[in-house]
Amino acid sequence: MATTPNKDEVQGEGDYEAGRRYDKASREFAESGKVEPAARDAAPGDAREAEDMERAEEEGKSHAKGEGPLVSDKRKAGDA
Repeated sequence: MATTPNKDEVQGEGDYEAGRRYDKASREFAESGKVEPAARDAAPGDAREAEDMERAEEEGKSHAKGEGPLVSDKRKAGDA
């Protein structure tokens, strides 16, 4: 007979402990001062790499169901 998992052991989208760890790590990284250097390191090194990144982004977007309302709202606000 299957037992109900403890609420702290929920997995999948309900894995609260993993969410807390991610939030903590993200906050620490954002506050560390390492964001700008990481962004520079991630930037394309030349025009060919930039084109490859653009193609990869478009390929990924082609599989998406669409953008969430927050992204759409930000674009509308930026267009005005």
